[in-house]
Amino acid sequence: MFKNILQTEWLKVKNYRAFWLLMSVTAISYPGINSIVYFTYDDITKGKTQGGAIAKMILGNPFNFPETFHTTAYLSSFFTFIPAIVVIMLITNEYTFKTHRQNIIDGWQKKTFIWGKFISVALVTLIVTLFYMLVAITLGILATKTYSLAIIFSQSKYIFLFAFQVFNQLSIAFLIGLLIRKAFIAYGIFIFYSFIVENIMVAFFKLKAEKFGQDFGRLLPMEISDRMIPIPAFLGKFDEVGYKAANAAISKHCVYTLGLTILIWMLSFFIFKKRDL
Repeated sequence: MFKNILQTEWLKVKNYRAFWLLMSVTAISYPGINSIVYFTYDDITKGKTQGGAIAKMILGNPFNFPETFHTTAYLSSFFTFIPAIVVIMLITNEYTFKTHRQNIIDGWQKKTFIWGKFISVALVTLIVTLFYMLVAITLGILATKTYSLAIIFSQSKYIFLFAFQVFNQLSIAFLIGLLIRKAFIAYGIFIFYSFIVENIMVAFFKLKAEKFGQDFGRLLPMEISDRMIPIPAFLGKFDEVGYKAANAAISKHCVYTLGLTILIWMLSFFIFKKRDL
C-alpha cells in the first residue's frame, strides 16, 4: 500500500509546474537569505577598521561550525511559508480536480487518502531540510578555517529541530487547506494569520504577560514551533538573559509541538472521514 500511495502522489505532481516552481523558489530562498547575512557580516568584520574588529570580537562568527546549523535554521525558518503554500496547493487541488473522489472510487479508504497527504507533507519536509542542510554546511565550510567531524555536528540537533518545525507548520497549512478547500482563500488565511494575526497576538500577550501571570503567546500555533529555534548566539549577545531562557525552553516547546502536530493529523483524519465527497 505504501508503494501505491507514493506512486499515486508522484503522478499528481510530476508534471505539475506550479509545484516544481515553488520548490525551486524554496531552494533559492534559503541560500539567498543566508548568503545576504553571511556576506554582510563578512564585509563588516573582514576590514581592518576598529569597528570591524570589535564587531567580530563581540559577535563571533555566526556561520562557523557548529553554530552555522543554528544560524541557518533560524534564518531559513522565515521562508517556511513557501513550502506551506505548496502543501495547501496539494490538498486544495484534490478538491479542484476531484482526484480525492477518484482515489476513493479506485478502492482507497478515506484514511488511506489522508495517509497519502501525510507522506507528501513528510517528503516536502525532507526536501526542505536537505536544502537547509546544504546551505548550512556550505556556509560552514566557507566560514570555518579548521574543523573536525565532531565539531561540525556538535549542534546537529538543529537539523532535527528545523525539520520538526517545518513539518509542524506544513501540517497547520495542510489542515487549513483541508478545511477551506479553496486554494487562494486558504493561501490568504494562512499568510494573513502567520504574518499578521499571530505576530500581533504574540506581541499583545508578551505585553500583558505580567497581568496574566504568564506569556500565553508562546502557546499560539505557529509560535509553539518557532520557539524550538531561538535566536542564534550572535543575536543572543544583545540579551543574554532572554537567550538563555529561550534555549532552556526548547525541550518544552518540542513537547508542545509534538502534541499540536498529533492533534492536527487526528483532526485531519476525523474531518475527512466525516466529510461527504
